[in-house]
Amino acid sequence: MIHAYRQIYLSKAQSVLGDAFDYAVNVCGIPGNDFVKLFIASSISGRMENGEPACLAGKSGIEIVVEIVAETKGQELQVMPQKQFGRSREYWIGWAAAYYQWYSGRKYRDIFKAVSFRELQKMYYTLHEADITKFTDIMDLRMKEVFSETNLKRIRMAYGLTQAELAKRSGVSLRSIQMYEQRNKNINKASAETVYRLAKVLGCTMEDLIEK
Repeated sequence: MIHAYRQIYLSKAQSVLGDAFDYAVNVCGIPGNDFVKLFIASSISGRMENGEPACLAGKSGIEIVVEIVAETKGQELQVMPQKQFGRSREYWIGWAAAYYQWYSGRKYRDIFKAVSFRELQKMYYTLHEADITKFTDIMDLRMKEVFSETNLKRIRMAYGLTQAELAKRSGVSLRSIQMYEQRNKNINKASAETVYRLAKVLGCTMEDLIEK
């Protein structure tokens, strides 16, 4: 699987976003759902998604919150920085969300569309001491429920081809295309040649067809 950015920045990204959620909610008193909206509306979320070192490793969680509020609301936070001891439920939410974004390469707006802040709060009690792979498994299922169309189907339809037309042009069997689009076969496990043929006809990259 192709991740969002180099793993060397992952731990720092998790701690920064964890600190940001903790500070915003528990120190600044910003409701969690509201902070999520501010975060995904800000340029910070996009910069973190793209693995910008200055954002992932060059800022603290407090600085992230201050910048998000200034950018989205045009306000300066009047709350004095406070040192937090221990990891709160809100810290875990930011920490886990940052991990899944890196792991999946998904946009933060899609992640928080699939699972709300309140749902993440509930997950904390059963998952905060578990291996992070349990969280990623749950998120993968949520993503498939919310974003049901496969990349192959979405791109094929946008290109204006029927499954039969794509099969004829690519040389990939109609049955295989149907099974990939119905998730009965995992396109991530298809041969490189198969994915290449489909991508060439659809005018996209092979990575565009991979499910994250």
